[in-house]
Amino acid sequence: MQVNEIPNRVFYKNGEEFLYFGGTNYLGVTTLPEFQKILWASFQKWGTSYGSSRSANIQLDIYKTAEDLLAKQIETETVVTISSGMLAGKLALEQLQHTTDLLFHFPNTHPALMHPFSLPLIQNGKLNPFLFDPTVSRIGIVADAIPSLEVTPIDLSILKDIPSSKIITLLLDESHSFGLLGDQGQGVLKQYQLPNIHQKIAIASLGKAIGLSGGFIAGDSHFINEIKKRQNFIGASGMNPAFLETFVNAQELYQLQRQLLKDNLNYVTSHLLPNTALTFTKNYPVIYFDQDELLQLLLENNIIPTSFPYPTASGKLSRIVISGHHTKADLDKMIQQLNIFSQMATDFEGDIRFVL
Repeated sequence: MQVNEIPNRVFYKNGEEFLYFGGTNYLGVTTLPEFQKILWASFQKWGTSYGSSRSANIQLDIYKTAEDLLAKQIETETVVTISSGMLAGKLALEQLQHTTDLLFHFPNTHPALMHPFSLPLIQNGKLNPFLFDPTVSRIGIVADAIPSLEVTPIDLSILKDIPSSKIITLLLDESHSFGLLGDQGQGVLKQYQLPNIHQKIAIASLGKAIGLSGGFIAGDSHFINEIKKRQNFIGASGMNPAFLETFVNAQELYQLQRQLLKDNLNYVTSHLLPNTALTFTKNYPVIYFDQDELLQLLLENNIIPTSFPYPTASGKLSRIVISGHHTKADLDKMIQQLNIFSQMATDFEGDIRFVL
């Protein structure tokens, strides 16, 4: 469907109203007037862009202010911001490649963290035998904090089975958890207590919950300082300074929107009928499903979820995204259709291949 306006909680096409339950605007800030007011003030101060290397002789203080705030929130030694989450992943992966003997990836890892020579961490349900190779001492492991088609943080307990003699660096993509999970939206990196992990690095896009184009790499000072020396960092422009100023000044608004999102998730949880065809938890704003019948039911009722072929999924990715800007009336209409679908599935004794 082609539209000529940004999909907010609702959008219009040919005069017809549609409810939008897609995208990754989890907190609902991108079209929020209060957020745009903060952004506009930041543009007036810093301009619309700043196309200069972070290594240039002129240094903007907003980078340090924002990066210090991010480091405090994530609880890492330091943070560097990057112009996009994808570039943040590529830069971190490039540095990891040069400081490890082998790279391994969890199943369904996002393309931003996939290296051509990376090996699967799991083979035939077990750890890759190369993890136990005595000639391999420095290991890099990459994973998504929230894996594709999942609604809970990744289980990393299997890493405890790697010999403690190995020097392990974990690189975690927090694009779909930063701003959402943790009591202050700090993500999930610190929740993993893995004694045999030598260092933990987080990368994330800020274009999801935070609503701003850019990304970051968070970790220990040595790792981040080495990234700043790399050609691909020096030769690239930094993240838009106006966006960083907006991030700093919108902290109270982010917290307010997180609470509104929690309220919406609790509301959905209390009104949604149980249905094993749906993957959902009250702590995460996404409902996954793979039934074309449900997709058609939603579309026929002008409810638009996200649906597209995804690189790490076996087929089409379909998901309903609940945001902090959705009203109770929006949620009621969405819940009603999901409950109708659940009841129809029950009536057909679990056979959901019915004709709508």
